[in-house]
Amino acid sequence: MDRCIVLVDAGYLLGAAASLLAGEPSRSRITVDHTALIQGLRERAEADTERPLLRIYWFDGAPDRVPQPEHRRLRVMPRVTVRLGALTRSDGRWAQKGVDAAMHAELTELARNRACSDVVLVTGDGDLLPGMMAAKEHGVAVHLWAVQAADGDYNQSEDLVAEADERRVLDRAWITKAVRAKDLGGVCAPSPVPRPEIAAILSAPLPESALAAAERTAPEPEQAPAGRNGAAERVPAAKGVPTPKDLAAMRGPGAHPAQHPATATLRWSSDKGWVDRPGVTAEPPEAAVMPTLAQLTTAEQRWADREEDITTVGGDPFEVGQVFARRWISRLTDQSHVQKLSAMYPRVPHRVDGELLRYAARFGLLAHKDDQIDEHDRYAIRAGFWREIDVRTAAEHAPAGE
Repeated sequence: MDRCIVLVDAGYLLGAAASLLAGEPSRSRITVDHTALIQGLRERAEADTERPLLRIYWFDGAPDRVPQPEHRRLRVMPRVTVRLGALTRSDGRWAQKGVDAAMHAELTELARNRACSDVVLVTGDGDLLPGMMAAKEHGVAVHLWAVQAADGDYNQSEDLVAEADERRVLDRAWITKAVRAKDLGGVCAPSPVPRPEIAAILSAPLPESALAAAERTAPEPEQAPAGRNGAAERVPAAKGVPTPKDLAAMRGPGAHPAQHPATATLRWSSDKGWVDRPGVTAEPPEAAVMPTLAQLTTAEQRWADREEDITTVGGDPFEVGQVFARRWISRLTDQSHVQKLSAMYPRVPHRVDGELLRYAARFGLLAHKDDQIDEHDRYAIRAGFWREIDVRTAAEHAPAGE
C-alpha cells in the first residue's frame, strides 16, 4: 500500500521536548497543544514520505492503563489510535511497562500485512531495533525521527540510527509550534484585580519553624516514567505555595504580625490548617444553600460537559477551575449567588469546593500523587475558579458600550 504510518513513543517525544525547552525531561514542565502536534506530525510525515497518511499510533503509559485527559483527547482525533502500556511504581520510581513491546508488535504486524509502504518511528529506544529490521525485510521503508537534543548530542540508540532508511531531526522551531515550556515562576496567573489577602499570604516569609519542619519532612522528589536509557524523569517539587501547616504556623505563637494579615483567609480542602478572619468560626448561612453544579446541570448538559472535557479542556489545574466556574455561573437561575460567593472570597464554600476538587480529579490530577491533589494544584484550581468569578462579575458591572 502506498501510504505512510507514524508510530510515536510519547515518552520519548515529550520527554525530549521537555529537555530541549525546559532543561529537564519531566513532561510536567511543558504544555502541549495536541491538536497542533498531531497536525504537524501528519504534515511532516506526508511531506517526507511523499505518501498519504493512513494513521498515527500514539504509544504511552498510564496508571493501570486508564486513559488520562490527553489520551482521551487524542483518541477522538481523526486518524489517531492510542495504545497504552502500564505505568507502575516500584521503590518510589515510576516506569512504563509494555510500551516498547506494543510498538514492536504493531510495527511488525503492519509490515507483515503490507498495510503501508513507509513507516515513521518517533522513538529513541534501541529495543525497537528487531522490529525495524523485520519491517525492512517486508519491504517497508523506515524513517526515524529524533527530537533535537538539548546538549547537541544524540538522544537515540546509535543502532536505530544506523539501521534507519531515512532520518529526520525535529528541531526547536518545529517543536515550539505545538509545545512550550511552562512558566513556573508563579503558582498561577494573576487575577485581573489583585486580591490583597492572597498577595499578603504568599509574600509573607514562612516562619522558621515551618521551614525547618518542611526540610525534615520533605519527601524525595517524585519520579515520573523512565526516560532515555532507563533513567527516571524527575518531577520538580512545587515551590512558593504555603501549605495548610505553613499557614497555621503563621498564626501560631511567636509569629510576627507581618506574617498574618488580620483580614487574611485561605480555604483549603479541610477545616484544618487555614488562616481565618478573627471572629469567623463557621461558613455564613448562605453557603449551606448555595446550589452545586450537579444540581444546576441537566442530563443533556452533563453529556455536553463530558464531550467538552474529553475533546477541549486541557486539564491544566488553573483551566479546570475556570471551566467549572464558567458552567456554574452560566446555569444559575438566581445570580445573587454570585455576589454572595464573591463576598466570601477567597473561601470557597465547602460543598462547592468539594465538587470542584472531584471534578478536577477527572483530569488525572490525582495520578502519581497517592490519590491526593497536591497543594500546588489545589491552589491553582481554586485560583482559576476565582479568576473566572472575577471576570464574570466584572463583565456584568461594566458600563454599557465597554
